[in-house]
Amino acid sequence: MIDARNLTKTYGTKKAVDDLSFTVQPGQVTGFLGPNGAGKSTTMRMILGLDAPTSGTVTVGGRPYRDHPLPLQVVGALLEARAIHTSRTAYSHLLALATTHGIGPKRVRQVIDQVGLTEVASKRAGGFSLGMGQRLGIATALLADPDTLILDEPVNGLDPEGIRWIRDLLRSLAADGRTVLVSSHLMSEMALTADHVLVIGRGRLLADLPMSELLAQAASDVVLVRTPSADALTQALTGIGATVVRTDTEVLEVCGPTAAGIGDLARDLRISVHGLTPRQVSLEEAYMDMTRDSVEFHAHAATDPDADLIDLTTGSAA
Repeated sequence: MIDARNLTKTYGTKKAVDDLSFTVQPGQVTGFLGPNGAGKSTTMRMILGLDAPTSGTVTVGGRPYRDHPLPLQVVGALLEARAIHTSRTAYSHLLALATTHGIGPKRVRQVIDQVGLTEVASKRAGGFSLGMGQRLGIATALLADPDTLILDEPVNGLDPEGIRWIRDLLRSLAADGRTVLVSSHLMSEMALTADHVLVIGRGRLLADLPMSELLAQAASDVVLVRTPSADALTQALTGIGATVVRTDTEVLEVCGPTAAGIGDLARDLRISVHGLTPRQVSLEEAYMDMTRDSVEFHAHAATDPDADLIDLTTGSAA
């Protein structure tokens, strides 16, 4: 279990993490979400003792990470997949780490096989592709069979087969009772992988709840209705205060009454209805709505390709 209490990190006048409190429970995959600059990486570095908090505390398994005598057996982490000695082979890289914890070559070969690097285990890691580097980083995190996994963007650079593999791996680790914290910008994958979500923006906690609750809270009350009697149903619905937008000859977007209420009204008026579908909200939509005011860097479309061009040598408008 990871437990953070009033965690704060300040760099000069900027608060990268601002009074953050949360608990990451074992037995589930927890997605750690937030825009660029939200403080996710800083938070993960503080969990691992790589950055010291300005104030507040964070523990893993009941104590600070630095106080564990065999830390690799407590937390396996992937923060930067390319943080490897490029002249070493994948096998040598893992064996060097394993030696620090009394882990034998057999386990090294097991994790190499587990992440799919058996055929390149004797090749220098400096020549690895991004996806292969990710697999080596994941092997490093799994090396000591830890109780807790902290992974930052683990699917970055993986192909579709690799993405599915890491999803299945994380869910199986959680099913074994481990604590799994995963940061990602790939919302569609998080929706399939995470059971619980932590969302932060500008260093502050925006949400800490099960995935199902997040989506339920963000769901709109719009119901898509398909009917051959669109005019008659529109008149009836507006008569009871509903907002109705006609998007096609036989399709209405209805805001106000529930799908059941619309169905009952149509039945009472003997209006035929061919479809009643509450509008579904994706994790991406829920996330974008929640973090709209926390995005630090916004992109703006240019209407004039020659407008406000800057001469980089002078800093003035061209």
